[in-house]
Amino acid sequence: MTPLLEARDVVKRYGDFRALDGVSLRLAPGEFVSVIGPNGAGKTTLVNVLSGLLRPSAGTVRFKGRDVTGLGPIRLARLGLVRSFQLVHVFPALTVEETLAVAVVSRLGRTRRLLARLSADAEVRRQVREVAELFGLAERLGQSARTLPQGDKKLLDVASAFALHPEVILLDEPTSGVSTREKHAVMDVLVAAAKRIGVQAILQVEHDLDIVFGYSDRIVALHQGRVLADGPPDALRRDAQVVAAVLGRPPA
Repeated sequence: MTPLLEARDVVKRYGDFRALDGVSLRLAPGEFVSVIGPNGAGKTTLVNVLSGLLRPSAGTVRFKGRDVTGLGPIRLARLGLVRSFQLVHVFPALTVEETLAVAVVSRLGRTRRLLARLSADAEVRRQVREVAELFGLAERLGQSARTLPQGDKKLLDVASAFALHPEVILLDEPTSGVSTREKHAVMDVLVAAAKRIGVQAILQVEHDLDIVFGYSDRIVALHQGRVLADGPPDALRRDAQVVAAVLGRPPA
């Protein structure tokens, strides 16, 4: 079966430093894959390469069998590969409704006069509300996005990406800054929304190992820019080398 998303021997250099050093991975339909590793392992660089924000120094990225290396996030989004954009930070003055509308208007190809269309476009409003309801944000549509609790800000960030109706979504630290109590609620909403919208696969970078082991079908461990291990959660939990590299200490 052709993978939905594939990295082949990806290298990313910054001068003499290799942030990624021959990374290969595959994401198949139906998978939820987490990328883990210590700080500096290359996790965010990998997501940036996969999402087209960075062009690799060597290697290729393929989406649905097509070479999309360095294609750029806008063109990739049109093909069905999207990452969360943290629009709350990009457009802090917008309401929840306007933040979601940015994504919906973009997907519908109605970017001319962008938000001016919101009040006049019933289809945009309908789709904004539909996504807001999936993520539990329907009662906050008129609220300024920057005033949301941190957990809701995270949900809005992810909802904005989901509003593009992707086949594959890339998430960079979807629960960072969220309280321990809220993290599972955020993930439960995210997974349920993915099923409702028809997202075929998810790849996330995540530090919280409770989240990683609780939701992943497969885990890819990076260390010093290389793939240290790639397998199901139980296998990685038993891998002493992975435990030592990720946790920074010998396994118990």
